[in-house]
Amino acid sequence: MAQERVYRPRVRMGNWREDVLLEEEALREFLQKKDRGELTIQKNGVLRQNLLQPVSLSVSPDGRLRFGDTVMLLNVRGMKPSDPCALSIVADLSNIATHLETNSKPHLRGPCEVGGASSIQPCVRNAFIITSVDETADGEILRYEQNFALRTTAGFGGQLYLASDHRTFQKCAKKSQLQEVSLVEQMDFLCWWRLVYIDPQERLEHEGFPVQVNSKLLLSHCKTNQCLAALRDHTLWTAFGKEAEITAHTLLDSHKAERDRNHWTFVAADPGEPSALRHPPDRNQSETHTH
Repeated sequence: MAQERVYRPRVRMGNWREDVLLEEEALREFLQKKDRGELTIQKNGVLRQNLLQPVSLSVSPDGRLRFGDTVMLLNVRGMKPSDPCALSIVADLSNIATHLETNSKPHLRGPCEVGGASSIQPCVRNAFIITSVDETADGEILRYEQNFALRTTAGFGGQLYLASDHRTFQKCAKKSQLQEVSLVEQMDFLCWWRLVYIDPQERLEHEGFPVQVNSKLLLSHCKTNQCLAALRDHTLWTAFGKEAEITAHTLLDSHKAERDRNHWTFVAADPGEPSALRHPPDRNQSETHTH
């Protein structure tokens, strides 16, 4: 039987002094964490607010991709861009790094997961910078089969690099168990990618040609030779909702051509209105390329 209280609430019993001190200490610790912004609800708010900060994409007047450009990477099903899937950062509180001694601003630290989000508004979460791996200067045209890296923006983005490696029993994608793709802090060979022309029959002819903005292409991992894929039938639940799993795995159809889950487009800002996106075309159009 529960012990019935026979005294009024204000009557002090047992180790009442210790209980009071513990309550005061808990309140003091709570207020200190609140002042430092260390409460879980505050950290979640900081994470979401910073990841959704708007980012200005690069403008390409001639429609060509260049090193140093800030772009979005979209996976679009079929011929119409009605169901886009944007490569995006998937982070939690463990990925936020701060230095209390130097009072530096919070930023992301790797490794971070990635996912395919339905939102295509340019922000820290889905903006990536085309980065050289061989000291190619910013502003130089990016060409098919040329090695490069993709990194997140500076500041809260943490300048993390998109990376992948052969799958193992301990390291693979959560849902599909295929090759994992993540964001890491150090840039090495695991972060090297190359763009491949989408038509297998014309692939060799387009090697070394400039890459056009919004053209459908394949993003191939240099070490494993697997193409980036958005698996919409394998979903992840993140702080931003339901998203597609992103892996590095080449999916072929009966004609030995890559499926639309491997098809990506680099999206830049519209030259006429830099704040607006230059959306992918409704269907593949023949493009004239020059060296």
